[in-house]
Amino acid sequence: MKHDRFIFIAGPCVIEDETLTFSIAQRLKELSAHYDVDFVFKASFDKANRTSVASYRGPGIDEGLRILRMVRESLAIPVLTDIHTPDQASVVAQVADILQIPAFLCRQTDLLVEAGRTGKTVNIKKAQFVAPEDMAYAVKKVESTGNRDILLTERGSCLGYHNLVVDFRSFSVMSAFGYPVVFDATHSVQIPSQGGISAGKREYVRPLARAAAAYGIGGLFCEVHPRPDEALSDAANSIDFETVRTVLDEVTAVRKTLESGSR
Repeated sequence: MKHDRFIFIAGPCVIEDETLTFSIAQRLKELSAHYDVDFVFKASFDKANRTSVASYRGPGIDEGLRILRMVRESLAIPVLTDIHTPDQASVVAQVADILQIPAFLCRQTDLLVEAGRTGKTVNIKKAQFVAPEDMAYAVKKVESTGNRDILLTERGSCLGYHNLVVDFRSFSVMSAFGYPVVFDATHSVQIPSQGGISAGKREYVRPLARAAAAYGIGGLFCEVHPRPDEALSDAANSIDFETVRTVLDEVTAVRKTLESGSR
């Protein structure tokens, strides 16, 4: 994919069912059309790194890819989904435009290499425990396949055991690798592992997104649900459509101000 414009990656954390997934994608496509962004729909067919074994993981690869293919073809929009094992890369690449490497797996050499070999865009999420300069090694693993279609996503770093902090310097560090850097505004407000699930503070999504836009990010990532508190994964940090609209209004305004000041 070409990444000439600001990238807006959004969708539910996990596929819950076909009807809901399609309706979220359709609404986000309609919303995004009012802004100068390239919209990419995001949803996971499996959340393999849930805190508790009892947590909902998703419909699985077969049903999940069927739903993502339907969304992609019916709405004519690119889709992104996670892969967790090297053998999933070539299968998922038949449907997805962007293969996402989950943050916890960004050091897995075989996974990165197989993702690169598909020739698809590879979005590597920076792990909470990895310094931004060390993401150069993840980039080189994908580049070793000849694939230069890469995105890097910042989603916060561990601060103690149950909190995350965003070091905005990481945007500059990772941008120096030559690829767009996306800010994951919703995972960055996550509070990991609170009683077997991840909590979060969604009220900080808007100010963090504004600040990241002012810093000069290449894209924004948000997990979106029409009823966030009812979402089956990442409920506490997901945002609703009205918040999405406000975030895009504010991020767009900040970016326009920056662009006008550079003329």
